[in-house]
Amino acid sequence: MTFNIFEIALISIAYLVVLFGIAFSADKGLIPQKLVRHPIIYILALGIFASAWAYYGVIDLAFQFGYGALAYYLGTGALFLFAPVAIAPLVQLARRFQIGSLADLLVFRYHNQAVGVMTTACMLLASLPLLALQIQAIADTLQILTFSSSEPLPAVFSNWSFREVMALAYCIVLVIFTILFGSSRENHPGLIVAMAFETLIKVVALFAVGLFAVYGVFGGIEGLDQWLFDYPENLELLHSPIKDGSSHTLLLVFLATAVAMPHIFHMSVVESPLHQITSTLSWAFPLFLLLMALPIFPILWAGFELGVPLPAQYFTIGIPMAAESASLTILAFLGGLSAATGAMISLGLALSTMLLNQWILPASRLERGDKLYRQLLWLRRIIIFTVFALGYAFYQILDNELSLTHLALMAFIETLQFLPGIFAVAYWPTANSRGFLTGLSLGSLVWLVALFIPALTDISQLPIPGTEYILPVGIEHWSNITLISLGLNVVAFVFLSVFTKTSVEEHYSAELCAEDELSHPLRMILDVHSAGEFTERLSSSLGKTTARKEVNKALEELNISGHDRRPYALRRLRNRLEANLSGLMGTAMATDILNRHIPYHLPEAKGTADINLIENRLTQYRSHLTGLAAELNNLRLYHRNTLEELPMAVCSLGQDMEILMWNHAMQQLTGISAESVAGSHLEDLKMPWRQVLKSFSESPIPHLHKQQLNLDDGPHWISLHKANIAGPVANIADGQVILLEDMTETQLLEQELVHSERLASVGRLAAGVAHEIGNPITGIACLAQNLKYETDDPDAAQETAEQILSQTNRVSRIVQSLVSFSHTGQQEKAEFMDISLRDCAEEATQLLSLQKEKTQVQFTNLLPDNLTLRADSQRLIQVFINLLSNARDASPQDSEIRIEGELQGDSVLFTVTDEGSGIPPEHQARVLEPFFTSKDPGEGTGLGLAMVYSIVEEHEGQLELVSPVPGQTNGTQIRIKLPRQLETEG
Repeated sequence: MTFNIFEIALISIAYLVVLFGIAFSADKGLIPQKLVRHPIIYILALGIFASAWAYYGVIDLAFQFGYGALAYYLGTGALFLFAPVAIAPLVQLARRFQIGSLADLLVFRYHNQAVGVMTTACMLLASLPLLALQIQAIADTLQILTFSSSEPLPAVFSNWSFREVMALAYCIVLVIFTILFGSSRENHPGLIVAMAFETLIKVVALFAVGLFAVYGVFGGIEGLDQWLFDYPENLELLHSPIKDGSSHTLLLVFLATAVAMPHIFHMSVVESPLHQITSTLSWAFPLFLLLMALPIFPILWAGFELGVPLPAQYFTIGIPMAAESASLTILAFLGGLSAATGAMISLGLALSTMLLNQWILPASRLERGDKLYRQLLWLRRIIIFTVFALGYAFYQILDNELSLTHLALMAFIETLQFLPGIFAVAYWPTANSRGFLTGLSLGSLVWLVALFIPALTDISQLPIPGTEYILPVGIEHWSNITLISLGLNVVAFVFLSVFTKTSVEEHYSAELCAEDELSHPLRMILDVHSAGEFTERLSSSLGKTTARKEVNKALEELNISGHDRRPYALRRLRNRLEANLSGLMGTAMATDILNRHIPYHLPEAKGTADINLIENRLTQYRSHLTGLAAELNNLRLYHRNTLEELPMAVCSLGQDMEILMWNHAMQQLTGISAESVAGSHLEDLKMPWRQVLKSFSESPIPHLHKQQLNLDDGPHWISLHKANIAGPVANIADGQVILLEDMTETQLLEQELVHSERLASVGRLAAGVAHEIGNPITGIACLAQNLKYETDDPDAAQETAEQILSQTNRVSRIVQSLVSFSHTGQQEKAEFMDISLRDCAEEATQLLSLQKEKTQVQFTNLLPDNLTLRADSQRLIQVFINLLSNARDASPQDSEIRIEGELQGDSVLFTVTDEGSGIPPEHQARVLEPFFTSKDPGEGTGLGLAMVYSIVEEHEGQLELVSPVPGQTNGTQIRIKLPRQLETEG
């Protein structure tokens, strides 16, 4: 059964047109995004892993190794089964740092550009057999389908075989498709959907052939069992190869393919539309591999039963041809075509990215401005064409001398050499670039000499210099060559990594890779202060236009304003820029550009954590935390919510004065939202909060009471308290927590109480004032009467008038003192000015001397005349009145109350000492409390000393009570210390 070449060509072109249409529709949004981003689409797209070898060649593998062929599925399936451990760390790294290829990942980990160059070279050599495998499979199946076709080739291809022409045409079509849908820097949903469609076709085709083999050839499961019973040698063929050690080597080889093959890495990481897929991958992809494995042995046995006159590797298409089923034959061919096409496209894209980032860009000079994007696009297109051309050239050189199995093994053995280095990325921080490069070089050299070169020549033996031993080489000895190359690789890698020193940069990269997405919370320092500075600095390398486009693109992706000056926002902007530039020109070049123009600086203190970054990541990954991690996160949220909902305003600061937390009460008090200040510096706050918080955080004082601030809604009094936050390093603080207590209501109430106390004092003074005013009024009346009779004596009249004025002034002074005293405490803010402490005490004693009915004592003012300070005079008069009044009430008749003072540096110390009975010890701790009094009911309000203490606090002073007086057995001494220079509040 054969087909006309034009029929096959028409079917192939129709299939590729459908593939083009699907990719185009997805890219243009014609296919619903819900379908495009569905996990099933992504799982199917990963089916590019099952290339033409998995569709055709694995049948030959089953023929040669029996059940050992299952190693292909078991090795890869096991790796994906443990995806959260084996693959997730690599995926997280790739996403965090926008790593676009396996070479970029290894360069990032080992911090050495030579690693990228070497990785790209080895991957290119390893991929040539794999590319040739896909081309050979398509060319062979086309020849099989059209074997008896007598259609002559065009004259231009007269020296070419039919197989070579079909292979060339196939490569040209794939080059066009890959350039159209994969050469730009963006992710391509169309490419993902197209690869998923191809996987669906090959799975359906393989199952259709498998079902036909079971039910069409053997008549069902019972018929197959009977056939195996009748021909037991077929079962024995499956078991006997297991006794050979090659089966275990197969498992080792296929174990590495899932992470080391560049196109698998490209599809699973670079083109992935999902952010959290590892949990789905761990069961979905192994299930996909199981489905692919089910038809393998039935197809092999059906080929034996039908006597298909083809190699075992082409039984998949030979069975429907032998059964004369045209439709099934076409379906089988399309399945193989889809398997080869998916692998070729993804492999071409992966290799082009590696070649561009690791070879071309570091060695070329890029244009600036808009030309940069065009230059990179054309470079990618040229490299894609070159990769396919190299694959086709290698296919031509081999000239079908190797089977699909041999080509696959050759490719997989070389990619196996990367397994030690990839394992060390996340799980061995001690590994270094010297060990990796040496191990990879030795392993690849053995592979090159023992497998690659013999495939191109007739070499079958290789003498080892200096010995008589001859090493057999060639694909027939692949098992021994695999173990030797990998063994030398591992030994060199481990030895040099252990016994050579790792650079500081490489050690830092190793720590990054060894940590997960929630780790590495170090708060780095940037010396830029705006997005505009990013553009200016990057212009020298990217050009002004390109730099502006990249900065604006990063700002839009992060939803950050271009005017945002917060350090945390700028750090996020830098990280996003590095990620985007990595996707554009590779990790190595992007890192170099950012490190040169916008470098990070380590904080001065060790272990300075980036709290905002940790909070952001924990919020994103909260639903994915389990076990102890979830419990710890819940505990964190509990404490975080406690601080957020605390009715007292709280903010926390880093060592560099970066705001790390700003709770709800702080937002209400300041009118500043947490979103606008989190991650910013105190310097960026608006006034007056910038001055208040900055000065307090820098001062050594842990508490600051009743600072007056003039806000939009009027004056507020704020008390501030702070404490250092212990860091991970002993005796070093990692920051501060500042509490703001709104004392406005309390202050206003205290002012009212002070005023009430003064009015009460006015009432107590009223009798003395009336008596004191009565005397001069009586004198004025007598003098006025005498004045009537002294009109003839001008001198006597003048003297009488002067006496009247003197008595009137005396009345005015008494009334003014009383009025001033009664009004004090109602002012909105304290006015501090230079005052004499002696004058304040003198006025207080004069007011108290008006109360004739009280115990008569002698007030002795011993304060020096030059004892001055900046303070509120009326409030200090209140202090003296309250202290002297209490002292008088506690003193015996005719005793002395002394007022003394002195300078002590920048402070003034004054004391009020009486000769009373003293304060009992049990009362000393409570006398400063409001409303506490030891006097009889109606004799005192209990507010006097409380007011004194409040006024002293307002003046940033200290009050000390000593009873009995030192050196005596009785008496009480009040000691008050006030700063000399105090600025007006507010």
